[in-house]
Amino acid sequence: MKAYQIKIELVRSNPLIWRRVIIPAGATFYRLYETIQNSMGWMASFINEMHLYEFDLRAENLSITNNIESYNENKFYKYKYKNVKLNGKNDPFGIIAHHIKTIVRQPKTIKIDTYIEKYKTFHYTYDFGDDWQHLITLEMILEDYHYGYPVLIDGQENCPPEDVGGLGGYDEFLKIYNDPCNLHYVETIEWLKEQNYRRFDKDFINSMLKFIKFKKTEWDKI
Repeated sequence: MKAYQIKIELVRSNPLIWRRVIIPAGATFYRLYETIQNSMGWMASFINEMHLYEFDLRAENLSITNNIESYNENKFYKYKYKNVKLNGKNDPFGIIAHHIKTIVRQPKTIKIDTYIEKYKTFHYTYDFGDDWQHLITLEMILEDYHYGYPVLIDGQENCPPEDVGGLGGYDEFLKIYNDPCNLHYVETIEWLKEQNYRRFDKDFINSMLKFIKFKKTEWDKI
């Protein structure tokens, strides 16, 4: 079976939070989303699509997202202005032109193969509030992969908790988390328990990745 070895990096994290994963070819971007979430350790790997997310393929003017409002808005602009010649009067800031130029797709309707092999790298944003930016890099194409699910082969550092406030909030969290004498330490630990927060655990992650099945009948519908 053909597969892709990819590296997932949390942009601007220091020390760098990263994972190295093998994912079977033929996967949709939704399956890639599931793979990233589970590999990194985001809580949305347990609570399906808890936040909005987007794969940004700017070279293709392509946005792949679970943001239904964005998807419907894009369709609206394309329909309303398909026969309208845009100019400085009816589109002074180029907003309409941008919508018409951009293609918005839903993650379950498009496969990763063409894009990951062509561009090798692209960006994935998770949780538009905390704005977690990930860099996805193709490291290797495998032709003899033997599993019908992704496998984590390496990684470093713990994933930030959900809704911690982005990288700035994560820095503040770490100050408390690493200081049992801090006034907010106990309540922070209780908050982590409510989140089912886990430290980086390769074996646990791989046990979760086995639930991401790649069935031929599923791809036949796309």
